[in-house]
Order: sequence, then structure tokens, then C-alpha cells
Amino acid sequence: MRGILRRLNPAHDDTSGIRTGVRWKLSAAIALVGALVAVALSLVVHNAARVSMLDNARDLADERLQIAQRNYELSSRPNFPNVKIDDPLLPSALQTKVQHGRRATFVTDRPSGVPDIWAAVPVKDGHVLSLHTGFTDRSTDILKDLDQALVIGSIAVVLGGSALGVLIGGQLSRRLRKAAAAANQVARGETEVRVRDAIGGVVRDETDDLARAVDAMADALQQRIEAERRVTADIAHELRTPVTGLLTAAELLPPGRPTELVLDRAKAMRTLVEDVLEVARLDGASERAELQDILLGEFVTRRVIAKDPDIEVRVVHESMVTTDPRRLERVLINLLANAARHGRPPIEVSVEGRVIRVRDHGPGFPSDLLADGPSRFRTGSADRAGHGHGRGLTIAAGQARVLGARLTFRNVRQAGAPDHVPAEGAVAVLWLPEHAPTNTGSYPMLP
Repeated sequence: MRGILRRLNPAHDDTSGIRTGVRWKLSAAIALVGALVAVALSLVVHNAARVSMLDNARDLADERLQIAQRNYELSSRPNFPNVKIDDPLLPSALQTKVQHGRRATFVTDRPSGVPDIWAAVPVKDGHVLSLHTGFTDRSTDILKDLDQALVIGSIAVVLGGSALGVLIGGQLSRRLRKAAAAANQVARGETEVRVRDAIGGVVRDETDDLARAVDAMADALQQRIEAERRVTADIAHELRTPVTGLLTAAELLPPGRPTELVLDRAKAMRTLVEDVLEVARLDGASERAELQDILLGEFVTRRVIAKDPDIEVRVVHESMVTTDPRRLERVLINLLANAARHGRPPIEVSVEGRVIRVRDHGPGFPSDLLADGPSRFRTGSADRAGHGHGRGLTIAAGQARVLGARLTFRNVRQAGAPDHVPAEGAVAVLWLPEHAPTNTGSYPMLP
């Protein structure tokens, strides 16, 4: 499951864009909507209040004009404040209505925005009686107070909406972060983790649907991987008997070049079957480390010299480690074999404390291996070509996990050299833990 789910690791995601949390997005959205609603309502209330006050002012002006008209008809004089005869400032629209024999009111706005109230009526001698008043100071003050209250209310709505958005978004963000953390644990191979259990909570929402979907996907992937592993192990196990028989029969053939070719292919097939079985066992997480105390530098030196006396071994700092010697030797031999097959000499091995480094001077590891780690049946790329099935590094990585160790890969380049410049070598680094094995899911058995 580690191989397939490794692509879920967020470390490989594109992080070049601006990242914002759900909490702040939701808060900004609620604040924006609240601001728009508050502005719209404020405009509606302001206009409605202004229209209502203007209507009252026009009615009052009309009533005063009617009183002034009655007084004028009795005394032939405009005996009323602000009433004039044939006022030259009378708006043209109001004059048009009066000319048709109608009593009417009209509103104009001063440059300052304060409205003027006009009322006019034709009288019996052909003159026009008009009343001109302004918006009262009390009405203006009421409208200003109303606008101030609307502004304060709008600000309160925006702030309250933002706070509500932070609270709601914070709860949703926490659930999503818990879901992401649990999904990353699943991606690292912790198949017992369930995203739905990790987020918790009583309320059921879309986050729960997402968590259940991720759990279902992880279960389906795990079942598929387990089925493939069992099939692979069963096939490899079934092949052991006929391959062993084939090798035995080949050894009975008369000496000669054909016999050598048959023996060589039979041995290669037996090695392939054994490696596939080992990979299947490592994938099943059923392997157990048998721990012993060893001097790491001395151990590595003896194993490397036995493998190839021409390989240089340098012990920078000797240390006593507790590990499984058989599995450590398997990791070391596979790293040396990979360096010899895909790299170029000289091959150098160094031991410093609990760290083992294996370096060659070839074209370096392929980019997909550096990004995703070793994968079975992947032979590399054209710049590090070679024959094989990608089992060596896969087995080395699996055995390192059983030991609680960490196996890393990198290419050697000159300082500051861009990525398109060919590498000057490849380095595999095995980091043995201080207390082995740790955090691997294995159960060490002390001899």
C-alpha cells in the first residue's frame, strides 16, 4: 500500500500558489454577503424614509397653499408666509401643470443636496399663487441620524458575519485538517487508521461523506494490494519446485556450452523467484528482526571485502549498533549490486556512526526513483539503464523498514549546478536508528 498511496503525500503537491484556509474564505464570503445586504437595505430604508418625509412636506405645503388661496380670494393679497404671486423662480415643470388649471407640488434639489418644496395653484384673476419652503432642519437631522444608525448597523452586521464565518469555518477547517492528517497516515501505510474516526463529531455533513469515501478507497486499495501480494507469493511459491527440479536436471546434463546456458538461466530464474517471494513477505509486514549487537564499521568492512575486494571502505567513526545482521547484509549487498550494475567505478562505502553511504560515479538515480522511492519491476530510465527487474532496491528498502532504518537516495552534482546537468554519481544512505527497530510495525525477537 505504501507504493500506491505514496502519491497522496502532500509533499509532492504544487505549493507555488497562494494558500488560504477555509475559515478565512468562509469568513470573507459571509462578510461580503453581509456587507452587500447591509448596503442594499440601508439604501432602501434611506430612500423610503426620504420619500416619506418629502411626501409629508408636500402635503403640508399643499395645505398651507390652500389656506393662502382662501385668504387671497378674500383679500386679494398673499397673506401667508413664503407665498408669492407669479414667482419668477417657479420651476418650469410646475408652471406647466398650473397652466392647465391644476394645483400641484414639486420637489427640487439644491446643489448641497437639501430638497426644496414647491406648491402652486392658479387663482381667479389669472395669477399663480405659489409657496416655496425648504426641508425642515428637524427632518434633515432625522435623516442624518437614520443614516448614521444604518452605517453603524451595517458595520455591526459585517463584523458579526465575519465572526460567525470564523467560528463556522474554524470548525470545518479543523475537521478537514484532521481528515488530511488521517489520510496522510493511511498514505504512509498505517492501514488501521480511519479518517471518519479521526474527524469525530456528532454533526453529519459533507466532511463525513468525504471521510467515508477515503476510508472506502483505502480499504479497496488495501484489499487489492493484499490480493495481488497473495497471488504473487502463491505463484512464486508454486514456481519454486519446478525451478528447483529444472536446476537439478540441468546439472545432470553433459558438460558443454548449452549446459552452461541452461544452468545460467535456471539460476537466474531461481533468484527471481526467491526475490519475488521476499518482496511479497516484506509487503505483508510479517517479517521480524532478530537483533544482535555488532560493530558497524567492522561488519560493513568484512561484508564489502567479501563481496568485492576492489571496493574502498572508509570507517569515519566506529559505533556499536543493535540490528539484524542478516537483513543489514542483505541491504548492503543489494546497494552494492545496484551500484555495480547501474553506476560506474569507483564504488565507495563509508561508515560514520550509524550511517552507511554507498556511492558510485555513474549517471545518478532516475528522477522517478528520487521522487517516489524504489518500486518493484522498474528498471530505471535511459540515463541509468541496465538489465533487471527493480527488485534489488525494493528489497533493500523493505528490509530497511524491518530494521527501523531509513534508506534515502540522492544524486551528486556540483554546487549550484542546474537539474539538467548530468549527475556525477549516485549516493544511497542507510540511517540506522538509535533504538532498532522503531516505528516499523515489526516485532524484534532477541536471540
